[in-house]
Amino acid sequence: MYPEVDIRDCTIIPARLREKISKEWGPPKMKMATAKKRKYALMMVDPDAPSRRNPIRSYWRHWLIADIEGPELRSGNIKGSVLSEYARPTPPQHSGLHRYQFMLFEQPEDQTLSLSKEEMASLGQVKVTAHEKRRRVLRWVSCLEKKPGNWEPQAFIGRFGLGQPVASVQFLTQSYKD
Repeated sequence: MYPEVDIRDCTIIPARLREKISKEWGPPKMKMATAKKRKYALMMVDPDAPSRRNPIRSYWRHWLIADIEGPELRSGNIKGSVLSEYARPTPPQHSGLHRYQFMLFEQPEDQTLSLSKEEMASLGQVKVTAHEKRRRVLRWVSCLEKKPGNWEPQAFIGRFGLGQPVASVQFLTQSYKD
């Protein structure tokens, strides 16, 4: 998965590796030997943002890829439609352990997965012109006030009929400064 870390079960990242996972390492290498000749979608979320005690930004989206071909998943060479670029785990200092969850779904053949503008806005991914920005600023701020930074993966899963994950794993880490 990550260099120096083999995550097959729920694992706590050792203190000596926390800075690497937050600052150095790129996306983990994901592999599933039993992948079929289908398309898959992969999501990575932090349900504990900004902390487990106060998860007001729960299910922070760290990575979302659709259209992953089964043979690529079997080889660990994941390519697909990147809906959210990979964002390293960077829990805030003194926020305790955060769970980082990976869920892999078989993608229905008739579905093209995409994020709504509201979902893209939750991570600042909406690009708008100056004219549009002025017109939308109140609506956008209102959206962010309701759900600042969080995402509702269950709504996304339901909208595209993804069903239950075919594979999932999680690890726990905390700020490398703690």
